[in-house]
Amino acid sequence: MTLTLTILLAVALDYWLGEPRNAWHPLVMFGRWVSTIERQLLVVGQSPVQQRLSGVMAVLIALTPALLCLIKLTDWPVLNLFIEAVVLYFCIAARSLQQHAQAIYQALCNEDLQSARLKVGKIVSRQTDTMTELQVRQAAIESVLENGADAVFVPLFWFALAGPIGAVLYRLSNTLDAMWGYKNPRYLYFGWAAARFDDLLNWLPARLTAVSYALLGNTSCALAAWRKQAHLLDSPNAGPVMTAGAGALGLRLGGPAFYHGQFKQKPWFGGERNPENADMVRSWRFMYQTLVLWLILIAAGDALA
Repeated sequence: MTLTLTILLAVALDYWLGEPRNAWHPLVMFGRWVSTIERQLLVVGQSPVQQRLSGVMAVLIALTPALLCLIKLTDWPVLNLFIEAVVLYFCIAARSLQQHAQAIYQALCNEDLQSARLKVGKIVSRQTDTMTELQVRQAAIESVLENGADAVFVPLFWFALAGPIGAVLYRLSNTLDAMWGYKNPRYLYFGWAAARFDDLLNWLPARLTAVSYALLGNTSCALAAWRKQAHLLDSPNAGPVMTAGAGALGLRLGGPAFYHGQFKQKPWFGGERNPENADMVRSWRFMYQTLVLWLILIAAGDALA
């Protein structure tokens, strides 16, 4: 039952401590390292093939030192349980997601739309300065559903499958995708390797997350939304997660939005009801219910192993 104990300790640390201060978070330090690599390897004007090769090299250079350090750390058997739990704690962010959504919820309850816009801007990439209350709610709930996979369930999957190295490899690849995976002139080719590697690591656990959402909510609506709408979303992995999650909650999410000054005709997806403030509370409680389901399944698998 060592795996289960390690995961429970990590989840307890996450709930108790929340996200570490930015300056001390390993992902922030990793981000600085990635920015240094980018300055050295991303050369504007290179051919698409050269940029893709540079991108492949950049991914390898970015990931290798962290993984080697982790292998060395986990060579200490006496401290293994504690070290692995701390490593997983840094890879998950359920409490942080709840805190961000809760802050937005509180601002809307206080009828402070401007504050709610600023707070939702911390967790979404779209422009938030002209959002309506409904759009703020939709964006916040979408973020909880999508990041529930990226920051909770996918790292848990890889930890259960491959230990701390699996969780760290995924979390760092996800960070690389967040920094380099844009389909714009600067990153279209250079970020190709980072984006495809992240897609590969996400494929199966994202769909397991979508199944979990469907089982714990309105199953028929979730499965119908996944089947009919997932392909309309840009991401091959966020599509199933977000459509199944929105359908499970019976909420209508998505819709047109501005990204970096450009209007994007995003599709509507999920159920038929527009979210209210109380649905934001439902979204983070739903994430925790899904987490409990995963912990039960992991514990059952651990007991049988």
